[in-house]
Amino acid sequence: MKSISLENRTIVPSKIVCIGRNYVEHITELGNEVPEEMVVFLKPNSAISSSLQAYHQEPIHYEAEICFLYQKGRFSAVGVGLDLTKRGLQSQLKTKKLPWERAKAFDGSAVFSDFITIDNIESTLNIQLKINDNIIQQGGVELMMYNPDEILTEIQTFMTLQDGDVVMTGTPKGVGVVNKGDTFEGHITVNDRILVSGKWLAQ
Repeated sequence: MKSISLENRTIVPSKIVCIGRNYVEHITELGNEVPEEMVVFLKPNSAISSSLQAYHQEPIHYEAEICFLYQKGRFSAVGVGLDLTKRGLQSQLKTKKLPWERAKAFDGSAVFSDFITIDNIESTLNIQLKINDNIIQQGGVELMMYNPDEILTEIQTFMTLQDGDVVMTGTPKGVGVVNKGDTFEGHITVNDRILVSGKWLAQ
């Protein structure tokens, strides 16, 4: 089983719950419709990786996300996540009204930084992604269609979260192709103070 790191402790998530289309500007950049209800999909434990791949049967796209670790009934820790996507395949599946798993849940499609414990989720919680030192994505709780509390409540109306599960909360605008050799650096901040970071070299 794949694991993540929480302050030098090893955590094994049973699953990753992902929220799609949670930032309006990202919905617009992909030409999608604003959903009438929360979009939820899953990645298995086998999707977890600490390395960033640029290719898996086709070119891979990145989506940087604020991610939460679920423990004891609440979101107890936060980290940087990259939701990796086979965009070409996803477009084909959406056209045929088929599920996204082949494009979203493949091995290595969920890349995480370490996680850090938080006491509460502040409205200024923000994610920033740099590629080769250029800011490419940034956004946070204030821009989300569904905030973390609403996400947790909705998930629990139909699914049991187990301690150690990870919830990915959607991506702001600026998604694109992972190019081999590029350096990715993500930060989670609150009030412009960095809480946790992740850095990856695309292979």
